[in-house]
Amino acid sequence: MNAVISVIGRDCVGIIARLSAICAENNININDITQKVLHETFTMIMWVEVRSSEKHFADFAKEMEEAGKEMGLIIHVMHEDVFDSMHRI
Repeated sequence: MNAVISVIGRDCVGIIARLSAICAENNININDITQKVLHETFTMIMWVEVRSSEKHFADFAKEMEEAGKEMGLIIHVMHEDVFDSMHRI
């Protein structure tokens, strides 16, 4: 099972380090990552594989969202099936 993680907020040191550490702690592999800073606004999308994680998906999503709040970021974690359904015409 895969998930899409989107991140947006003011750029600061350590965003990728913090979020990738949370993934690693939960045995979640980052398959792809893209990020951009545009006029001090940080944006990132991560495509992750969550099948090896022992943590429930909703708990992982909540952990990521809480880390985002601590860093002043908006983070959404979406199951791949939901993402695909939203973007299917």
